[in-house]
Amino acid sequence: MTAPAWLLRAEPGLCPCGCIGVRRKGSFVAKTLAGASGVLRQAIFSEDVAAAKGLLQRLDPRVKLVSMIGLLVVVALVHSLPLLALSYVATVALAVASGLSLGYFLKRVWLFVPIFTGVVVLPATLSIVTPGDILLPLWHWNGVAEGVTAQGLHGAGLIVARVATSISLVVLLTLTTPWVRLLAALRALGVPKIFVLIIGMAYRYLFLLLDAVDDMYTARKARTLTGRRDTPEGRAFVAAGAGTLFGKAHQLSEEVHQAMTARGYTGDAQTLTAFRLRRADYVFVASSLLCAAALLLAAR
Repeated sequence: MTAPAWLLRAEPGLCPCGCIGVRRKGSFVAKTLAGASGVLRQAIFSEDVAAAKGLLQRLDPRVKLVSMIGLLVVVALVHSLPLLALSYVATVALAVASGLSLGYFLKRVWLFVPIFTGVVVLPATLSIVTPGDILLPLWHWNGVAEGVTAQGLHGAGLIVARVATSISLVVLLTLTTPWVRLLAALRALGVPKIFVLIIGMAYRYLFLLLDAVDDMYTARKARTLTGRRDTPEGRAFVAAGAGTLFGKAHQLSEEVHQAMTARGYTGDAQTLTAFRLRRADYVFVASSLLCAAALLLAAR
C-alpha cells in the first residue's frame, strides 16, 4: 500500500500579511533531522557511484589508497600556484572519467573545507599581516596606505588551491571505493585491527541511530495536538533524546560485539571478492609516479 496523495502533497505557504494566519519558522529539530536524512541519501548515492563502471572504480582499492596518499604528500610539497591549479584540474578530469556528476563533485569539494580555509586565510592577504606590494588600498595609517598585498594573495591562493586539491583526492577515493573494500584495503596495508573495527562499526550503525532519532521525533509529533511553540519543547526533546540515544547506542554496541564474536570475527574486514592486481592497476601506479615526479621537478 502507498501513502495517499493528500499526505504527500506539499503544504501551501502562509501569507506573510497575516490574512490567513501567521507564518511560523520551521522547528530546528525538524531541520536537524532533515540534514540527517540528507546524510543518509548522500551515503546511499555514494554506494551507487562506487558500484559504477568508471575509471577509478575498476582499480584495486589498495592501489588507489597508496596512490592517493602519495599524491597528497606531493601536493603538500608543491609551492607553485599554477602547478596546484593544474593538479586540481587533473582531479576534476579523473572525476569525469569515473562517471561522477561534475556538479555534485564540485559541491562536495568546495562547499566546506576550501571555502572555510579561504575565510581563515583572508586576513593573511592584508598588509598588516603580510607586508608587500599594495594591490587594493583599503585605509591609511599614519599616511601609509594599507590593504590587500600581492604577496598575501599569492599565499592565500596557495593554501586554498592545496586544500582544494587534497580534498578532491580524498573525495575521489571515498566516492569510487565501496566502504567495505576501503576498510579491507586499510587492513591489508597494516592499519591496526581496532582502528578498522571502530571505523567500520561507526559507519555501519550511525545510520541505524539516525533512523532511531527520526522514529522518536515522528512519534513525538504524532502525539502532539496543540500548536505550542517548539523551541522550549524541542530543547527538552533534544536533551532527553540524547540520553536515550546514548543508552541505545551502548546497548547496541554490546549486542553487536557479542554477535560478531560468536560468529568468529577476528577484526579483519572481509569482502566477497579477493583483491587482485590487474594491468590497469600497474598503469595507474606508473602514471601516478610520473605525475608526482613531474610535479616535484617542475616545482624546483
